[in-house]
Amino acid sequence: MTQAETTPLRRRDLLSLIGAAAGSSALYFAMSRLGHAQGSDYAGPINLSGDPKGASVLILGAGVAGMVAALELRRAGYRVQVLEYNDRVGGRTWTIRGGDRFTELGGATQDCGFDRGLYFNPGPWRIPYHHRALLDYCKRLGVTLEPFTQVNANAYLHGKDAFGGQPQRYRTIQADFNGMVSELLAKAVNTDRLNALVSKEDTEVLLEALQDWGALDDSYAYKAGEDASERRGWRKPPGGGLSAEPIDSTPLRPQDLLQSHLWRRLSSGLDYDYQTTLFQPVGGMDKIAEGFAREVGDLVRLNARVTAIRQDEHGVQVTWEDKGSQTMQQSRADWCLCTIPLSVLSQIEMNVGAPMAAAVAAVPYSPSVKIGLQFKRRFWETDEAIYGGISYTDLPITMIGYPATGYFDSGKGVLLGTYAFGPYAYEFESLSPAERIAKAVAFGAQIHPQYPAEFDNGMAVAWHRVPSQLGCYGQWTDATRAEHYRNLCAIDGRILLAGEHASYIPAWQEGAILSSLDAITRLHERVMKS
Repeated sequence: MTQAETTPLRRRDLLSLIGAAAGSSALYFAMSRLGHAQGSDYAGPINLSGDPKGASVLILGAGVAGMVAALELRRAGYRVQVLEYNDRVGGRTWTIRGGDRFTELGGATQDCGFDRGLYFNPGPWRIPYHHRALLDYCKRLGVTLEPFTQVNANAYLHGKDAFGGQPQRYRTIQADFNGMVSELLAKAVNTDRLNALVSKEDTEVLLEALQDWGALDDSYAYKAGEDASERRGWRKPPGGGLSAEPIDSTPLRPQDLLQSHLWRRLSSGLDYDYQTTLFQPVGGMDKIAEGFAREVGDLVRLNARVTAIRQDEHGVQVTWEDKGSQTMQQSRADWCLCTIPLSVLSQIEMNVGAPMAAAVAAVPYSPSVKIGLQFKRRFWETDEAIYGGISYTDLPITMIGYPATGYFDSGKGVLLGTYAFGPYAYEFESLSPAERIAKAVAFGAQIHPQYPAEFDNGMAVAWHRVPSQLGCYGQWTDATRAEHYRNLCAIDGRILLAGEHASYIPAWQEGAILSSLDAITRLHERVMKS
């Protein structure tokens, strides 16, 4: 034998082997058992010490980044004004309720018919536990949070060509996949060759872990029995009286499971951004925007469409249209913090240097479509015992999100009926809102047959058609970051930018907040030096 064949396998190499063979779920479990598994760099409220001596800052955009800047700069003694395109604050931190009206590019207008107390978040809808800056602002602003359920073992995994198009419970696919992989790895561990590579101590620990994780029997086989049924569910669950005896369920055939590709969704809850615990504001994501508005809403001028940003050595002048009166206005300040999405900013006249201008033009925005559907009853709970969580599908709607609030309510309920990105989002964007909603109902009926009879009304938001955004979030690549990111974040004369696009946490409110805090800290340092 060669030295490589006889040297005990390092734990790092063993973990790589498990990851390659079994995927991220098995890898994470093995890491935990072998002691390797153990978050935003937010360190607490910033302190902008020193007297700015009446310096003024004009903030463009009243999304989360703009409102954070307004709050912190005013506390530090700056004179602050905020210009916002919409008739509300919050930007993509947006909640749609009954009575709301939304007009997208092209003129299509939707009037929301949701019942009182029901809503849908077309933008952010969950907050990871490690987004410490956002959680801290929620606490400081009095925004009450509640758990958001990402993974629900009783939700569905669905493939149009898998198992005759019949949706499978998440727990069933998870249990069978874990069992199949555990059995395969256990057999590999027990071969002479692998025993030579892994120390006897680690072999015993790994076999114990695989037996526990995969619900294997004493011979390290995954098959019908009590252990497997406790994971995947019973054919007939335990009961009481004379009919109490349970009947075991039968695991799916490994080849059918592999060919279904439903296992691809099993790692969704293991990704860092989606690991438990997640949160949502009670009553809708716009409660965060309302919290900021209570503090600095008096600084915001709504319905202000920015048309030009011009700077000179003395300050910045912004030309904007009052959308109500359709009159042109101008505002001037010593400094300008611009949080307008790059998809919109790239179409606005702004005299900055070539590096920043190139950076603004270099970042495309992701397409995304979200559709909220109101139903006459919460059939997913009463009929199928699904309380919160997400069902995944390879249909264009990609997923169905169940509300993590209002459990057991006897009235109507609102689902997230579509959350599409990429080509599917472009397809939905090409349709009218009514057509998007009809498609969402038709596709969803393949998972929940109750859809057609129970559907009441819906709202569809295509982010490339939202006038103030023109896309969901900035899509960086490694190449564009290397060439443009620092130029985008640099202070150009008296102008600097902030927002999720100026962060390494794109698409998340946390990225917007951290970007804003970084920008105003550097701005304050510049002001203090001058």
